[in-house]
Amino acid sequence: MANADTGAAPLAGLVVADFSRVLAGPYATMLLGDLGAEVIKVESPAGDDTREWVPPRRGDQGTYYLAVNRNKRSIALDLKDDADREVAQALAARADVMIQNFKPGGLARFGLDYDSVRATNERVVYCSISGFGAAGGASLPGYDLLVQGMSGLMSLTGSPDGPPYRAGISVFDVMTGLQSVIGILAALRHRDLTGEGQHVETNLLSTAMSTLVNQTSAYVAGDVVPHRMGNAHLSLFPYEPLATGDGDLIVVAGNDGQFRKLAAAIGAPELADDPRFATVGSRNDNREELRPLLLERLAERSAQEWFDVLTEAGIPCGPINDVRGGVELAERLGLEPVVEVGGVPTVRNPIRFSASPARYDLPPPGLDEHGAEVRAWLGFPKETS
Repeated sequence: MANADTGAAPLAGLVVADFSRVLAGPYATMLLGDLGAEVIKVESPAGDDTREWVPPRRGDQGTYYLAVNRNKRSIALDLKDDADREVAQALAARADVMIQNFKPGGLARFGLDYDSVRATNERVVYCSISGFGAAGGASLPGYDLLVQGMSGLMSLTGSPDGPPYRAGISVFDVMTGLQSVIGILAALRHRDLTGEGQHVETNLLSTAMSTLVNQTSAYVAGDVVPHRMGNAHLSLFPYEPLATGDGDLIVVAGNDGQFRKLAAAIGAPELADDPRFATVGSRNDNREELRPLLLERLAERSAQEWFDVLTEAGIPCGPINDVRGGVELAERLGLEPVVEVGGVPTVRNPIRFSASPARYDLPPPGLDEHGAEVRAWLGFPKETS
């Protein structure tokens, strides 16, 4: 089953035992599968929770599940059952990478924690994903919404005079999946050099602290507690949607040169020479004086007209699309965002390689679709009814 002859895929020949579910872990293992790894998705007999997260759905499957589970084989195992647990342990013993997002310590009773797996597989790269780490936060449930609230992200999202909001996606689940892939690849490189596997740990809260970048830095380095500013930026202006004659257009002036171009393009070149607006810092300090001057000019044309004018002038700008508009834009730009895998439309892996492209071999699997195949590969006899 695990086929080393998988072309130029960079992770060809690696076996990934995926004991994760929902989003952070499955997203990470899908990315590894895209890069050629053989991913075996271990599910409970009830299946990954996201199979039932509907609507929306495609046929009888939730589109949430379809989003993060291509390039995998599925086997259903009840870890409380002795025979199934033996299969799970055999898989862990064969794996190059094992990834799981049970609560810290939750797999120890099944002999599938890092120490137990390492005892039979010294070269394993074992990745544990949790919500709040394995120390003081071990008992806390790792839901993205909780971390968005507890990390401070929601305090930054929404109108200044309105309630806090969650982001429109489970941003820290996704980012933790990405951090997990980085950690796994680094650990595999370490194994290449030393022959030793290791335990890689990621958690949503630590990912949030890193993902909030300038906002966490504002506090830890500047002793400033950031607050909600709507669509405005803490350190730049303009860097937000601005009203035009018929709707909003995102307008960005990230440096003094861009602002000078913007002022000229809207027919107000004098703004760039005004001491109140001549530098990034002064524009930021005087944004409430500058904003109405920009809006007065922008009201003279439609958003599309300004988009054409400002883009021609080399000024970053863009409309606010819905998701369909975003996909259609990517298509128009030749990014080919959708790839069909076994008849299932999925979103293309975002990485482009000149010599070892991502692979799209398997559609998201049905529950236990490959159970017999995986058992046979592990050397277990065919089940009889």
